[in-house]
Amino acid sequence: MISLGLLFLLTLSLQTTPATQNPAAPQNSAAQKWALVWNDEFNGGNGSAPDRSKWVIETGGNGWGNHELEYYTNRLDNVQVQDGNLVITARKEAYSDNDGVVRSYTSARLKTAHKFAQTYGRFEARIQIPHGQGMWPAFWMLGDDIDQNPWPACGEIDIMENIGKEPAVVHGTIHGPGYSGAHGIGSPFSLPNGQNLADTFHLYAVEWSPDVIRFYVDDQLYATRTPADLPRDAKWVYDHPFFIILNLAVGGDWPGNPDATTKLPQTMLVDFVRVYKQTTR
Repeated sequence: MISLGLLFLLTLSLQTTPATQNPAAPQNSAAQKWALVWNDEFNGGNGSAPDRSKWVIETGGNGWGNHELEYYTNRLDNVQVQDGNLVITARKEAYSDNDGVVRSYTSARLKTAHKFAQTYGRFEARIQIPHGQGMWPAFWMLGDDIDQNPWPACGEIDIMENIGKEPAVVHGTIHGPGYSGAHGIGSPFSLPNGQNLADTFHLYAVEWSPDVIRFYVDDQLYATRTPADLPRDAKWVYDHPFFIILNLAVGGDWPGNPDATTKLPQTMLVDFVRVYKQTTR
């Protein structure tokens, strides 16, 4: 029989092992249920752009529906691969485009729309978030029918969002018709003892099946969403393919703007993004 002390040490070891080994095996208790179907390990050459066969780099500075302050660019200054990570960098700098849009910050936003989308499965990314007031990193998904069914009817799954003024907290949220924006249905996850999430990498994931979405940090389940959580007569819209988004916003309605304490540039590092389908084994 294993002693309680040894069992605790074994459990702690499993929880703290970095998820950088075999990409075909999620580092969770249900590893045997999943088969890898899509991934990006960001192992291109240093200073290279993200793989354009997998990602669309969005550009623009229109506030993105949240009164954000950044202009998303496709420059290597804002998004590149470095040392096996995707590096998204937010900078304080004047930037303008041909339409006369002028911003005081730049950053980057990537999506897999029209390149990859999936219904159900495990979606995970190992990320080291930035820190500082006004920073807003996110790993999230939108329904790929957004062109036919504009947000929020298409659905949104926020796997991980952090706002800089909450350095120990990330949020997992769903948005749909009748429960979007400030009325999204979400839960926070906090590290113990006030640890800052920006100090190291963490694994953020959802496991999505018909009628249930489960949220994880470092394979610790912290929230479960089902149709029973929705407002009365609201529609569960998580039954069709969703695509992936990675971005680092600056400012906006939720995080507030940078202030004198905010040190820029700030980086969001992504070690990998992996997507699995559940197997019948």
